[in-house]
Amino acid sequence: MFNRSDIIIPLAISGPAILACGAWLKNTICLTQENKAYISSLIGDLATADARYQLDQTVQSMCKNYTIQPELVTHDLHPDFYSTHFAQAFAEHQHIPTLAVQHHHAHIGAICAEHQLTQPVLGLALDGVGLGTDNTPWGGELLKVEGARFERLGHLTTLALPGGDRAAQEPWRMAAAVLARLNRSKEITQRFSDQFASAIVASMLSKNLNCPQTSSMGRLFDAAAGLLGVSLTQSHEAHAPIQLQKLAEQHGPACALTDGYQITETNNLDFSPLLMTLIDDCDLKQNLPYAAALFHATLIEGLATWTEIAAEKHQVFILALGGGCFHNTVLRYGLVNRLNAPRFHLFFSRQLQPDDSAIALGQAWVALQNACL
Repeated sequence: MFNRSDIIIPLAISGPAILACGAWLKNTICLTQENKAYISSLIGDLATADARYQLDQTVQSMCKNYTIQPELVTHDLHPDFYSTHFAQAFAEHQHIPTLAVQHHHAHIGAICAEHQLTQPVLGLALDGVGLGTDNTPWGGELLKVEGARFERLGHLTTLALPGGDRAAQEPWRMAAAVLARLNRSKEITQRFSDQFASAIVASMLSKNLNCPQTSSMGRLFDAAAGLLGVSLTQSHEAHAPIQLQKLAEQHGPACALTDGYQITETNNLDFSPLLMTLIDDCDLKQNLPYAAALFHATLIEGLATWTEIAAEKHQVFILALGGGCFHNTVLRYGLVNRLNAPRFHLFFSRQLQPDDSAIALGQAWVALQNACL
């Protein structure tokens, strides 16, 4: 029996029944049967006992309502997610196999599933965080996806996360990480004297203590917000990036900063020149809407050029853009306009949101592709 709050996605291929258990944030559940995927309504973040109970109940009710007995369970790579623990326990109880799917592979897979894409695609996955295959936090990834397989073609140049997850709550810490990377650590305590932990963070960065490296686009937005003083701390997810977006919208379109980015020999996209300008140009701090518009325009130009080069090199012109950063319409439509060439075919999420609520569908798509090998 179809639940009116569920979403049904027709798939390009059929395969065994898959149960996909989704991500930690904005969790949803996906069940497949033949060539259909059923995605649950939003369960939410799995930090609470109520949300975890809701996940358990959602799986039971969906399996019952759709009369589906899963033959394989898939989950995120992160071993500590409740959704991972649930998937492994469910599979053990049902005596069926499990498959771990990398977070950003799933983001691109969800778009492929929605648009029934079975050919190779270039995936630009931009979000806050997802565990990578190298056990580091990813979030600014250029991928070549071929069904069950993906290749990481490049990523944003990494930034330290001083204090780990704490840095995602305090953008000034990401700004401090930028200063440290640019060999300007002495400025951390000067610029952020109001933050009681500024000296501790400066010491952590200098000694590389509890400072994992991340390629996250979300944290790059946080760093910019911290450097400009737009948002030094944030009470909820993506507050700082949303503030930057609003400022950019207030200003309107701007030209990208000349030479505001670099593409390294290892195909990392480095926005250090842009960040240096945000630090040193005093006029920008007097005109925050323009500063935010300049930041967005330079990101768009760098991302588009990076993608164009990879498309030509790999002769793949189907582009899938996913991840929570694509809630940002300035970034999204800026890339659409910049990549508006006949040879490119751009795909975004359509029925689902671009954020982690699409991860379960992407996990199921990768698992189906894997089953068809």
